[in-house]
Amino acid sequence: MDSVFFWASKIMWALISPDSLLLILLLTAYFLLLLGWRRSGRTLLGACCLAALSVAVLPIADWLSYPLEKRFTPSPTLPNTLDGIIVLGGFIDTQGSDTWEQTQTNEAAERLLAFQNLARRYPEAKLVFTGGIGSLDRRSSTEADNIPPLMKSLGLAERDILLESQSRNTWENVVYSQQMLTPTPTQHWLLITSAAHMPRAVGIFCARQWSIIPYPVDFRSDHERMWRLEFRFAEHMLALRQASREWLGLLAYYMTGKTAQFLPSSASACVNTY
Repeated sequence: MDSVFFWASKIMWALISPDSLLLILLLTAYFLLLLGWRRSGRTLLGACCLAALSVAVLPIADWLSYPLEKRFTPSPTLPNTLDGIIVLGGFIDTQGSDTWEQTQTNEAAERLLAFQNLARRYPEAKLVFTGGIGSLDRRSSTEADNIPPLMKSLGLAERDILLESQSRNTWENVVYSQQMLTPTPTQHWLLITSAAHMPRAVGIFCARQWSIIPYPVDFRSDHERMWRLEFRFAEHMLALRQASREWLGLLAYYMTGKTAQFLPSSASACVNTY
C-alpha cells in the first residue's frame, strides 16, 4: 500500500500542482477556442490570465506558508541532553550530485546547518539522517549516499551517523527510522525539518506514538510584509508550488490515516516542550 500511495501522490501532484494546473487550463482554453467554443475559451483564458497576474504580484505563497510555519516555536528551549537528533532529507539534489560528482544542496539546506550546529552542541547524541530517493527515477544515488562526504567536509567525520536510505517520502522517513532506532517513551529525540513541513512530520510521529522535540528551520514566509506588491512570477510560482504541496500533503496524509491530526501544533500530545 505504501508503494501505491507513493506512486499515486506523485502522479496526482504532477497534475494538480499550481504550475501544472495553470498550464493545463491554458491548453484547455486554447483548444476550446480552436474548436469554436469561443465564449468558454475566452472565459477560461481570462481566468488563467487573472490567476497568473495574481501569482506574479501577490505573496500568495506567504499566505499559505505562514499558518504552517507558526505552528512550532523557532529556536525552542532545549534540554541539557538529547538521546538523538534526526534530520529529514529533502535538502540534497541527488541528480545534480551525480552529474557533477559533488554533493549539491537545494534551498532547504538550513536543515543541514542546524544539524551541524546541534551535533556539536550535543556530542553524545545519536545522529540520524533519513532520506532515500523521493523521485520516480530510482537510478540516481540516494540522499543518504551523499551525507558521509558532506559531514566530512563540515568537520564531523569523527561522529557516527546512522543513515536510513530506503524512504521515499515523509511517512517512510518516520517508519523506517523508527524500525532502525526502536526509540523508547523516556528518550529525548529532536527533529529537524523545514518549518512549513514540520506539521506534517509531527503528525506522523504522533501517529507512530514517537515523542519528539520539533526544531523548525528554513522559514520562507515574510509575515511582517504579508500585503505587498512585487512582480516576480517565476519566484512566486515556485514558492506557491512548495506551499500548496504542504497543504495537500497534510490533507492526503490525514485522509489516509498517516497523521493523527490534520494540522498538528506544539500542543500535540507527542511534542516535548521545555
